[in-house]
Amino acid sequence: MKVLVTGASGMLGRATATALARRGDEVTVLQRRPAGLPVREVLGDVADPAAVRRAVAGSDAVLHLAAKVDVTGPWREYVRANVEGTGTVVDACRRAGVGRLVHVSSPSVAHGGAALVGVGAGPADPDRARGSYARSKAVAERAALAADSAGLAVLVVRPHLVWGPGDTQLVERIVERARSGRLPVIGSGAALIDTTYVDNAADALVAAVDACGPVHGEALVVSNGEPRPVAEVIARLCAAAGVPAPRRRVPFPVAWAAGVAVEGVWTATRRRDTPPLTRFLAEQLATAHWFDQRRTRAALGWSPRVGLDEGFTRLRSAYRAPAG
Repeated sequence: MKVLVTGASGMLGRATATALARRGDEVTVLQRRPAGLPVREVLGDVADPAAVRRAVAGSDAVLHLAAKVDVTGPWREYVRANVEGTGTVVDACRRAGVGRLVHVSSPSVAHGGAALVGVGAGPADPDRARGSYARSKAVAERAALAADSAGLAVLVVRPHLVWGPGDTQLVERIVERARSGRLPVIGSGAALIDTTYVDNAADALVAAVDACGPVHGEALVVSNGEPRPVAEVIARLCAAAGVPAPRRRVPFPVAWAAGVAVEGVWTATRRRDTPPLTRFLAEQLATAHWFDQRRTRAALGWSPRVGLDEGFTRLRSAYRAPAG
């Protein structure tokens, strides 16, 4: 097929575009900076209609990953990248007669702070989602699903906590904070969480491109399906990177209050660096969030090929590989 991948400069977008090209698809990528992949590349903003139309032209399917993934920044930036960007992609697909759109979302769109234990995807809820990223992605997901029609099949995939070698979102932040002694365990550390090794997430998105059409108009959460205590996950990520795991524990109410204070300071001073703690982060580290994968695996005809233990081994090897 001819497949457009938006956001291929990120870890997951890059891995997915590579997997599509490796199996023989004709791949185009769209992002703001060069991805360095051996595929057709269009540079531009996902909210720029002209750039998106150039990238979409001739595609059979579009895999939309481009987004602002952050915990700081004004709301208008999230709206432009995540909401307006999705609207631009949907419009370009309609104009070009693209038959399949796989929209990559996040489980955070349906997370209102309570524990998620063995649940399905659940509806995106902008009013309950925590933080600008989750709220904007919830709005975007709703808009994408509203575009599902006889002419454009839309399938939403929500990869959960994707990590692997080269990850700058989850792994690097945990490692940096652990190295500097700024990473406590929130609460007991016993809450079960699920994560997704990057190769599995990429495989699931490739499977979604193939399944989209017969499967459409719904959201599917993707994970490894191996819930582990949050303290164990953090400790093993730290061990892979060769840094000490956190030993200090902070009660959840204290962490929550600290998150409120930190967010207030960052907002008042308009700081753009990553804050050490937010309310959403405190909740993620103290509450369970793992998902029933039966519908996802049946709908996509997919299952993870890299278990968590193998993933930690691969991450350890990557950290110990010679630079360059």
